[in-house]
Amino acid sequence: MGSGHWDYEEYAEAESYRKANGRSAFDYNDRVLRSTPRNQWRAHPALEPYGVEIRESRDSAEHPASLAIAVLFDVTGSMGSVPRVLQSKLADLHGLLLRKRYVDHPQIMFGAIGDAYSDRVPLQVGQFESDNRMDQQLGDIVLEGGGGGQMRESYELAMYFMARHTSLDCHEKRGKRGYLFIIGDEMPYPSVNPQHVSRILGQRPESGGRPGRRPSRDGTMSSTSPQAVPVEDVVRELTRKFDVYYILPEGSSYVGNDEVLGSWRALLGQNVIQLDDLDAVCETIALTIGLA
Repeated sequence: MGSGHWDYEEYAEAESYRKANGRSAFDYNDRVLRSTPRNQWRAHPALEPYGVEIRESRDSAEHPASLAIAVLFDVTGSMGSVPRVLQSKLADLHGLLLRKRYVDHPQIMFGAIGDAYSDRVPLQVGQFESDNRMDQQLGDIVLEGGGGGQMRESYELAMYFMARHTSLDCHEKRGKRGYLFIIGDEMPYPSVNPQHVSRILGQRPESGGRPGRRPSRDGTMSSTSPQAVPVEDVVRELTRKFDVYYILPEGSSYVGNDEVLGSWRALLGQNVIQLDDLDAVCETIALTIGLA
């Protein structure tokens, strides 16, 4: 993925068309939450992680030096109205990176994080894109508003996916890590549950960390199920290919919470950001990349 170019005029025309026809930029989310029974909620096919072997960020003639950037945000109830604001603001990120000349060839993935123990749509992951398809990704994210209610969500599963199911030319060809920004207000679970890997990702984790044979959709596994993967091990693997940042935004339930901040600082060190102005989310991400 990653072909094409971002076109602001196309983006503005699409926005004008939606307004003229009374359609929301978040049509898929609105249709799912309004018209579909909860037990039938599903991720949009373009963001469904089940069965995905690899999400790729690749160089091309158009983008000979691609840089992979992923932004995954918590869409559980503790985040309040923050996910909807993020969904509307983040479409500006690509253009801002180019205008500020922080990155010549950004390829951006958007996704969402829920709770694998309780939510219907606990993980959504798009593609790395260089054109207006990234705007469509944002519009197709389901804002479930659930969560486990334990000050923990399945950030560890999202990080596991990014560590083991992405392939980046910036890293593999040039030794340059991509960027992963996780926006949320809670802590990860202590380890990745192998049943979640099976049921949600459609993969059986094997020794050595490579995806194995695909189990059934109901998550059925053999009697020799693999062990849980500690979140510290996931982060260690993830940071080989991504510079990882956690952003705790104003307006969420646990903004400023010492336990949450301490948990993430133990995992990521200084790469923990408290965001006081949600309107500045794109500027914060862009500046972090520009100064790195």
